Amino acid sequence: MRFMMIVKATTDSEAGNKPSQELIEAMQKYNEELVKAGVLLAADGLQPSSSGIRISYPEPGGKPKVIDGPFTEAKEMIAGYTLIEVKSKEEAIEWALRMPDPHGFGQGEIELRQVFEVEDLMDNPETLAKGTALRKTLEEQKKCN
Repeated sequence: MRFMMIVKATTDSEAGNKPSQELIEAMQKYNEELVKAGVLLAADGLQPSSSGIRISYPEPGGKPKVIDGPFTEAKEMIAGYTLIEVKSKEEAIEWALRMPDPHGFGQGEIELRQVFEVEDLMDNPETLAKGTALRKTLEEQKKCN
């Protein structure tokens, strides 16, 4: 089971304020624990929404609309994520609870969401086979890089 720990943005992260050295060291230690346990798939911080682009689809079948950041409502935005693969929801919760306060100052908030697997989304055997083949190709590409 894969889970994404979504680190919510704050006014500080949206202002582009970098984390303290103490927080960086705490996050590195946490990530090392995830690696040692063999559950870490990816972990990255995101730049503020001022450097982001939002693409919306305001009309069904219509042309997409491109909007440059910054965007409002920092609490609705994402400052980073950690993707893990674990055996259960309970294990994912345990790892999420061990993450240091991602922003310090008591402003951190983490949302934990399970990632859909291909078979969870597709009922059609042909579509499922194509999705599985695509994932296999992606894994092979990762090994070559």
